[in-house]
Amino acid sequence: MFDTGNTGFMLVATSLVMLMTPGLAFFYGGLVGRKNVLTIMIQSFVSMGVTTIVWWAVGYSLCF
Repeated sequence: MFDTGNTGFMLVATSLVMLMTPGLAFFYGGLVGRKNVLTIMIQSFVSMGVTTIVWWAVGYSLCF
């Protein structure tokens, strides 16, 4: 019923986005002042968590 190629592509794309998030946290952390680095990095990781929950709740059913 499921196409293995499409499922594999979605898994690879999702994992690459999840790997990109810590890099963005460090990038954005380097752009702000010294006192705000931890706040910006935590916001990046929290946004990854929220995105994961939204993907699980809504995006997966739209794709499959």
